[in-house]
Formats: sequence, structure tokens, C-alpha cells
Amino acid sequence: MPILDMPLAKLKTYKGMNPRPKDFDAFWNRTLREMRMLNPRPQTTPNQTILVSYADCFDLNWIGVGGAKIHAKLLRPKKISKPRPAVLFFHGLSISSGDWSSKLSYVAEGFTVAALDCRGQGGSSEDKGGVQGSTLNGHIIRGLDGGPEELLYHRIFLDCAQMAAIVMGLPGVDRNRVGAAGSSQGGGLTLACAALEPRIKRIAPCYPYLSDYKRVWDMDLDKDAYGDLRYYFRNFDPLHKREDEIFTKLGYIDVHHLAPRIKAETLMAITLQDNICPPSTQFAAFNNIKARKQKALYYDYTHEHLRNWEDATFQFMMGL
Repeated sequence: MPILDMPLAKLKTYKGMNPRPKDFDAFWNRTLREMRMLNPRPQTTPNQTILVSYADCFDLNWIGVGGAKIHAKLLRPKKISKPRPAVLFFHGLSISSGDWSSKLSYVAEGFTVAALDCRGQGGSSEDKGGVQGSTLNGHIIRGLDGGPEELLYHRIFLDCAQMAAIVMGLPGVDRNRVGAAGSSQGGGLTLACAALEPRIKRIAPCYPYLSDYKRVWDMDLDKDAYGDLRYYFRNFDPLHKREDEIFTKLGYIDVHHLAPRIKAETLMAITLQDNICPPSTQFAAFNNIKARKQKALYYDYTHEHLRNWEDATFQFMMGL
């Protein structure tokens, strides 16, 4: 097997290198309390983009942290005779919650499905950053010059937890049987969601993004999805006088630091030839999870569609 990163034996014990802020847990505990004090005022509106005999489709909208309008697709079985499980989906960087039809296999098995549109990306959620339209570029560094509560991914992480709580409160949903899944950015958000909403029972993250930023930097892979890091240093700290400060602040939105809070049973796909989200950053998140877990190693795969992974995720969620 070609070696892109550390040897596999070392990867299996690697737990990350990005600095962890001293008040990390206090920060997240405080901002979670503040989020829970908000009234998100969720509203569902029927959506008839796709019509099938066994599912109802809705646009789910609510008011997120900072007053932003957040949107998710919501699909439910037409007939729910008793509380049934639900699954949450999170999408990759720059795109959206995807097509309605891609969620119907879960609804056919009695699941409620919710799929988030991330702020400022390809869907309908709003990024209240002072501008209209897409604000895709610079998401990792958005708010970096302010307090940690101003980091955009801090707010997106809270959107994930808020959606989970909304879905758990829906009629016909068994709040004790909720799962979450996603790839790349969606994998990172899956981890963040489970860390911030400990009632989630099963998660299936795939090659998660947003993990161990300093490791990405040291591997000279601060490009593509992590290109924000190079852009920021080149333009705002070219002499790297603030390097420790910057990576420590990014630590607030580093999922490998959130991973110990996860209580959900975990099935994670890890790609060993991944030069977008390096294997060591994926292992940093996985190795810090203390809950029951297993990994699926894709030895010859990069950051791409993984053969049989969607089937494995579906079967895993059927155990809820």
C-alpha cells in the first residue's frame, strides 16, 4: 500500500496535534446553554417536488443562532402508528442537502429523515455575514479575528445540534433512536452533532473534514478544502507571529477535540490515500471517540465515492 501519511500502526494510536483551548469544554457548555434558551420557532411547509405514496415531504425552517434562517429537508412516512427512528444527514462542502429521492429508502423503512442545508453554501440556509448570496469561500476562517463564538463553524455546529433537537421533538419520532451520517464536511458535522447532542444513538461519519488543522498545515495540504488556512496566513500573518494563537482558536471548531463527548455508537469510513482530509486527521477524530466504535478502512481510496459505504450506512442505521 502506498504511504501518503504515517504508517498504519502509528495512525491507529494518533490522537491529533492541533492545540486545544484551555476553556474548550466551558465554551461549548456555555454556548449550548445559550442555544437551548432560544426559541427556534420551527415551521414545516409541504413540498411537492416529488410525490410518492408512502412519504410526505416538507421544508423545515427555523431561526438559528444569530438570527439566521436555517433550512432542512424533512421527509416522514405517511402513516406512523408508533414512535419510529429518525436519521439526520449532513452534506459535503459547498453543496446542499441533495435530492429528495435520495432519502426515500429510509422513509420506506419507517424513518423520519432530516437533511440540513449549511449556512452560506449551496442550499437555502442563510449566512448572516452582512452580505447576500453565497459566502462559501473562507468558511474555516470566517470570524477568526473575533471571539470564538463568531467562528462560522461554531454556528454551523450549533445548527446541527439544534436540528437534532427539533427532530427529536417531532410527533412520531422516538428521540432515543436517532442517527446521523455524512461525508467530508458532512462527516465532520456528524461528529460535531453527536458531540453536542448526546442523545444521538448511532453515527456513520465518512472521511471527516474539520479535524486537526495543524496536522493538515504540517503536511502542506492547506489547499483545496483547507485552502483557507494558506490564504489567511499569506494575507493576515505572513510572518506567522500569531501561528499558535490562530491554531488554538481553530481548536474550538476542531472535531477531534469534540470527539470525546460523543456517546453514539460509531461506524466511520477512513480513506488511507486521502490528500484532502489526510488519514491522520481522520484517525485523530476516531481515536478520541470513547463510545463503542468500529472503522471501515478503505486502503486504496482517496476523497471519493466509496464502494458499498452507503449500503453499510443503511444497514447500520437499521439497527436503531
